[in-house]
Amino acid sequence: MKVSVVSRSGREIIKGGVELLESATVDDLKAAIHHRNRKYYPSRQRLTLLQKPGSQGRPVVLDSRKKVRDYCEGDGEKLTVVFKDLGPQVFYSTLFFWEYLGPLVIYPIFYFVPVYEYFGYKGPRVVHPVQTYAMYYWCFHYFKRIMETFFVHRFSHATSPLSNVFRNCAYYWTFGSYIAYYVNHPLYTPVSEQQMKIGFAFGLVCQAANFYCHLLLRNLRSPGGSGGYQIPRGFLFNVVTCANYTTEIYQWVGFNIATQTVAGYVFLVVAAAIMTNWALAKHRRLKKLFDGKDGKPKYPRRWVILPPFL
Repeated sequence: MKVSVVSRSGREIIKGGVELLESATVDDLKAAIHHRNRKYYPSRQRLTLLQKPGSQGRPVVLDSRKKVRDYCEGDGEKLTVVFKDLGPQVFYSTLFFWEYLGPLVIYPIFYFVPVYEYFGYKGPRVVHPVQTYAMYYWCFHYFKRIMETFFVHRFSHATSPLSNVFRNCAYYWTFGSYIAYYVNHPLYTPVSEQQMKIGFAFGLVCQAANFYCHLLLRNLRSPGGSGGYQIPRGFLFNVVTCANYTTEIYQWVGFNIATQTVAGYVFLVVAAAIMTNWALAKHRRLKKLFDGKDGKPKYPRRWVILPPFL
């Protein structure tokens, strides 16, 4: 069968189209396009069906696991697909590694190295116990994230645009420096010992809960990230749609109770806003997918992300 590959404007991307076997999958089609143009490796391609004039809604994205023939109408031997270049891609594991490595490396620099001399502070520095505990807490959190990236998470998409590496690294590395500067500053005023213990204890409990949430999410996907959407169940997911985000936010609440800096609370608010936006989108998507119709289960009533507030 023959597949024509065009741009959204109708320009032919692969001259003369691509010839495929009757049993070819969408992955085979992507490989054939890559063979004809080495720039467009498979993860860089997004293929959709050509929309008919006047049609509404989003175009149908070709599923890599399906056969190309499944998208042909009737017994047609020809198919036209619309090609979009997603740009340079990186594996999600690579993206997460670099964005988490920055805070893991930067924070101890402010603790161990006399960097404050370069900011004009010349007096002696007294290291308070809370600053030491905060450094270990911080490093444990980001080391945990890196380990989860390689040994726990299963991603729904294999790759992410390369530009996200620079954006995400700027976010994590900047906030890591911002918080480390103030928590480790020679003029830092520690909270009471009781408040410090309560904050770190609460945060560590939330970190453990967050890890367990990630294990439950891992089991919702088969190796390779396939399997489609499922209703998360078990542990905190029985009451909260995005329990992994809930525990992530509350573990930073614990960190800020223990350290008490404006920088830490700014990071908490920004991170909570970002994750709340993701959680609302996922909650709407799950309610739409599991609407109780056509034999599908109905999505249960749950908090979205921040019980008892949202």
